[in-house]
Amino acid sequence: MATYVLIHGAAADAWYWGPLAAELRDRGHEVVAPDLPCENESAGLAEYADTVVEAIGDRTRLVVVAHSFGGFTGPLVCDRVPVDLLVMLQAQVPAPGESPGRWWDNTGYGPARQEADRRRGVPEGTEEDPVSFYLHDTPAALAAELLADHQRDQAATPLDQPWPLTAWPEVPTRALLSAGDRFFPVEFMRRVVADRLGFRPDEMPGDHMPMLGHPRELAERLEAYRTAR
Repeated sequence: MATYVLIHGAAADAWYWGPLAAELRDRGHEVVAPDLPCENESAGLAEYADTVVEAIGDRTRLVVVAHSFGGFTGPLVCDRVPVDLLVMLQAQVPAPGESPGRWWDNTGYGPARQEADRRRGVPEGTEEDPVSFYLHDTPAALAAELLADHQRDQAATPLDQPWPLTAWPEVPTRALLSAGDRFFPVEFMRRVVADRLGFRPDEMPGDHMPMLGHPRELAERLEAYRTAR
C-alpha cells in the first residue's frame, strides 16, 4: 500500500481530488489531500510545504502528485521528507530562485496562450467563462459544484517569493499533461517540461482538471508510474 499525497493548485481547496482519491482508495492506498492556506496573507511557499508535511505525519511509501500551482509546493515537500515518486500533473515547473509571479513571463506563457487561442479561433482579449476555458471536459455537476462551493481567494504572498531550492530534489519525477487543457496549452507545457526537467512528458485526455473528468484513467496512470518505478 502506498500513500498518495495530493497537492491542489491556487484559489481552490482539496475537494476536487475527491473522485481520484476514491479510485486510489479502492485500489487499497491511503490518500492525504490537505487544504493549503491559500487565503492566508501570512502564508508563503514554506507554509504551504509545512501544511503538506504536517498532514503526511509519519506515513511512508509516499507518491506526491502536484497539480497546477501545486508544482511550486510538491518539490519542496520532496526535499523535506522521503518520497518514492513525484508526479507533476499539469503543473507549473519552477526554476531555482524563480517566484511564481515571474514564472509566467519567464516561460513565455502569454505568447503561447495567444497562439493556442488563435488556433482555437478565440479572438485575442476574449474573456472565456470558466466552464469553456478550463472545465469543458469535466462533468457538468462537478464543474458547477467546484465553481459554486470550492473557489477561494488566493493570497499574493507566495506569488512574490523566490522558489527556495537550488536544484530539483533527488526524487524520481514524472510529468503528466492534459491534452485538452486550454489554460495551460499542451504545446506550451511540453516545452516547459522538456526545458526544465529534461524529459518528454506523458499525456492523457482532459481539461485543466483531469482528476474530475477522468479519475479512473488518472488513477491507472499514477499506478503505472508507481509500479514501474
